[in-house]
Amino acid sequence: MALSASAALADPMALLDRNGSRVAVEPYAPNIVRVTIALDPALASAAPGEGPNARPDAAGWTHHADASGDVFTSAGLTLTVDAKPYPPAPTMMERYFAPALPPVSLSIKGADGSLLARMSGWEMAPVTVNGEKTFKVGASFDAAPGEHYYGLGQNQEGSFDLKGRQIDCAHNYDAPAGETVCVPFMVTNKGDGKVWGIVWDNPARTLVWPGLHGSTHFQSQVGERVSFFVITGNNSDDLYAGYAKLTGTTPLPPKAAFGLIQSKARYETQKELLDIAQGYRQRKLPLDVMVLDWFYWSRMGQLDIDRTYFPDPKGMNDQLKSMGMRSIISVWPRFERESRYFDMLSAKGWLLKDKDGHAVDGLPVRFDRAGALIDSTNPEARAWFWGKLRDNIASQGFDWFWLDETEPDLVPDGSFYSIGSGDRYHNVFPLLHTEGVAKGSAQDRPNVRNLILSRAAYLGSQRTGGLFWSSDVRATWEALKRQVPAGLNFTASGLAYWGSDIGGWQWPSGPKAEHAVLVDPAGATAMAADYTDYPELFVRWFEYSVFSPTLRIHGQRPGTALWQYGKAAEPILADNLRLRYALIPYLYAQGRSTYETGAPFMRALFMDFPKDPKAATVGDQYMLGKAFLVAPVTEQGQTKKSVYLPAGTAWYDYWTNRRYEGGQTIEADAPIEHIPVFVRAGSIVPIGAQVDSTASKQALESIRVYPGANATFTLYDDDGTTNGYRAGKDGRKAELVWDDASGKLTSRQPLPSGQALAGLIKIMGGQ
Repeated sequence: MALSASAALADPMALLDRNGSRVAVEPYAPNIVRVTIALDPALASAAPGEGPNARPDAAGWTHHADASGDVFTSAGLTLTVDAKPYPPAPTMMERYFAPALPPVSLSIKGADGSLLARMSGWEMAPVTVNGEKTFKVGASFDAAPGEHYYGLGQNQEGSFDLKGRQIDCAHNYDAPAGETVCVPFMVTNKGDGKVWGIVWDNPARTLVWPGLHGSTHFQSQVGERVSFFVITGNNSDDLYAGYAKLTGTTPLPPKAAFGLIQSKARYETQKELLDIAQGYRQRKLPLDVMVLDWFYWSRMGQLDIDRTYFPDPKGMNDQLKSMGMRSIISVWPRFERESRYFDMLSAKGWLLKDKDGHAVDGLPVRFDRAGALIDSTNPEARAWFWGKLRDNIASQGFDWFWLDETEPDLVPDGSFYSIGSGDRYHNVFPLLHTEGVAKGSAQDRPNVRNLILSRAAYLGSQRTGGLFWSSDVRATWEALKRQVPAGLNFTASGLAYWGSDIGGWQWPSGPKAEHAVLVDPAGATAMAADYTDYPELFVRWFEYSVFSPTLRIHGQRPGTALWQYGKAAEPILADNLRLRYALIPYLYAQGRSTYETGAPFMRALFMDFPKDPKAATVGDQYMLGKAFLVAPVTEQGQTKKSVYLPAGTAWYDYWTNRRYEGGQTIEADAPIEHIPVFVRAGSIVPIGAQVDSTASKQALESIRVYPGANATFTLYDDDGTTNGYRAGKDGRKAELVWDDASGKLTSRQPLPSGQALAGLIKIMGGQ
């Protein structure tokens, strides 16, 4: 039976009965299907939770029943819900150990008919959570021996492949290794190049055991149904296109977001902030954004600016703009009892509440937290919050907002939002809180391209314009090492813009250096004198971040600007900063591609080399776009690093142009001046001329071609600040085409910079 798309907009494509277990099947695209299982048919047929925002679409799908069960087929996949004949009377053994639920099993095959996944069973176990009688709900999927697992948000335990681990998918600022963030989207690589993804539709704390003992098991701690989406494709980019279709497009950030973002915890006065900005200009160092962190206000929850220390915030921002810079300001979701809005918010019920309906004030487990949390699950509270940001803060010339504490830090478990218990909706706050500001900005500042700094996320958070970071990590080598796999799994979760506080946020304190220090700490003021290898750590962290989606310095230390790490560090950092700005034409084109395709551009190796078994588990290297292979240095005193060059292509050392064949591990040079970086043969890399900031029009210095295969690259440029790109206005594209046989590079359109192509071409190579 073929069903039309219009039929699926209101109802599931099918609601099946498996001896009392109800199974709803609902297509969203040829490669996306939702499965919902419940005992209550109304729950099985209900809409998904927060996060997914697409509408069902059954165009091109067919459904028939045969002896195997109900079979749903499209051009992208086949889903079979197995037939379940009514069970016979149980044996004596089964009377004690048979499952209480009527069993459900199903299988998913790819477009080529190969088996991708098999759900072997589901579960509902009664529990009482926060005074509510509910269930733990879950499902199990068979795991193939060679299958690998990625995504599920941010975990900082230091491992990349999630296979065989327990992932506690819950926002937790206090996680021992660093904050965890739950984005319940898991991507698998079956080891033979075949991939599939699952979006788990439940915002409660969820435990996931990927590939453990031959099974992948999801278990949410609160719920009355199992709901998930399966996404299939020929490659990982197909999965991310499906995720974007299901949960929302990743906007193109303002161009300034690709430059240096300078922050500190905290600039105490207007003069201190402006002095740092002027320090960059005096030293001829490029800089795009200055950040004003917390405690610029008179009291937590006032949503004001203390004019004692910031007497003229509008004038401060005007001065920054005159230097080609923009500003970001931190805004917290907390309100002290003594603040001017607390009583109103409490009376309206717009704060997180306890079981008696009173506002939850502070955290009993921490001495350094105070105030109640705005209930951003309430749309009226969200609208009010944005209105105050607009009138009290954006009106003073601040460009964008840093929405801190988006886990939220005031843990909702045991308390209540307007939509239900904090336990039931544990993971949804960062999406709704940032979405309120994103929607408000779009309505009231339609010509301003939005940007939000956020340290937590959920399904769909990419659509809010977020730049995400790994929270308040320690300033140690161990913390740096953990950032690399943490970031790769975060971007593998469908959220492209991730970074970390360069140098770590916590006060610099680490063990004594075990090796000779590679950066003389003389003159450094960023740390205490006994942390002699901290300038070296900062240099390595900065070098890594130059080849990351965002470049943001932040930390709780006396100074964070580039010249505050000592005389030996400053020229190394300056060279790497200029390299970042030279790469902005390349990076901005990646951002445009992510907007169009949904695919991240900080890419774990499995994304581009799915058939290379060695690439499947590499978590200390990654691709930046399709050209660069990056191998961060995360060990103190290290000047060599083992680097795996994936098979199927040749590689060029970015620094020496030496060519290597893929499929081998080499010992790459890693002098303190740079980390190992390689370029894939068959790459086109635009290099920009130096500018003070992205506010200046940037010409191209060169267009580098790394021969060895045919290549294309789409240059893109626009005004960098407005939303005209969404309507196809102001943007300028040029598709560059390299023909390897003839050794010629051509452009199908004029270059966005207006330059002639011929004088820019550089063919790389040599030994």
